[in-house]
Amino acid sequence: MASDVLHLIDMLYEMIDEAKGATFSSDKCVISRNEVLDMLGEIRAQLPSELQKAQQLIRARDDYVEAAKREADGIRRKAELEARTIVSESKITQEARERGHEIVRQAQERARTMLQVTNEYTEDALRRTEEAIEMALAEMKEARSRYRAASSERLQEARRRMESTE
Repeated sequence: MASDVLHLIDMLYEMIDEAKGATFSSDKCVISRNEVLDMLGEIRAQLPSELQKAQQLIRARDDYVEAAKREADGIRRKAELEARTIVSESKITQEARERGHEIVRQAQERARTMLQVTNEYTEDALRRTEEAIEMALAEMKEARSRYRAASSERLQEARRRMESTE
């Protein structure tokens, strides 16, 4: 979807870039209001889906973290169960405890690693989405500013023509 929004922004940029220059002005141009408004409408319609996609990424990360926690708890419970089933305080019992602690430590480390990787991935995805939205907004503001300037100049020119014909 982000590429669709960026494509629309590229089209809008090209439309402005290739627009016919306004009379007596090198930095002003004439563009079709309806075409620009249609493109801006499409961009506006697609941005909520981009935000929804980012929210889905966050939910997927949360689900992934929750699954990692459940897996770690299962491993911990299994280790505790293994440790409880050994009755004597012999060497076997000591080894089982150490093994149980090692399993728990490994599970906790794996959960931390998965959480870190998930957070980094989600942060990166959200950052890229935010940048795309910011770029789209900046492009829209620039196009709007150019449109207003061109419209104002055309209005002033029309007034001058009317005054000169009077």
